[in-house]
Amino acid sequence: MASSDKIAAATIHSPWRHLPNALTALRMLLVIPLVWLIRDRRYDAAVVVALVAGITDALDGWLAKHFQWQSWIGSVLDPIADKLMLIGCFVSLGFVGAHPEWLTGLVVGRDVLIVAGAVAYHNLIGRISGEPTLLSKINTCVQIVYVILQLVNLTTWFEVPRAAITFAIYVTAIVTVASGIQYVAIWSAKAIQVKRSGQAR
Repeated sequence: MASSDKIAAATIHSPWRHLPNALTALRMLLVIPLVWLIRDRRYDAAVVVALVAGITDALDGWLAKHFQWQSWIGSVLDPIADKLMLIGCFVSLGFVGAHPEWLTGLVVGRDVLIVAGAVAYHNLIGRISGEPTLLSKINTCVQIVYVILQLVNLTTWFEVPRAAITFAIYVTAIVTVASGIQYVAIWSAKAIQVKRSGQAR
């Protein structure tokens, strides 16, 4: 075995290889204090918690790629952690009146629809695999920027112009709906194709 192969093997089997998943689990746990702080209107502290969550998100991704510590469970947990964080923020921001209830409904409804579709596909068609679409990645980025914008606006540090908040609300809504429609179209087409090929469960 070449020296580079030995180093790669040692890295992959390192006792630290579970660190990215541990950081993802920590990000999931941070949803609880973040939601509580927003509902309690302690926005300055909420921004700090959100910042820590963002750092762990970036760090676990870097560690997984740099040291080849990617795993199937990690690829599943990471988007779940992101969604838990975003849904928690949208629900709690809606609770304090930062945005209209229909926006919370769109964001939560999209994810519920996708999860229900994924469960149905897994049970009726087969195992789901594949990277998120470009539009899905854009949707996540837009939602993250929106949450950060709202949290910063609610702090005592800085006030975002109302027009910017309104614009962000409608952009977030449009991208959320478009991403949801795309997912339904893509996975419906895949389900029909697999059914026709006779490879479904």
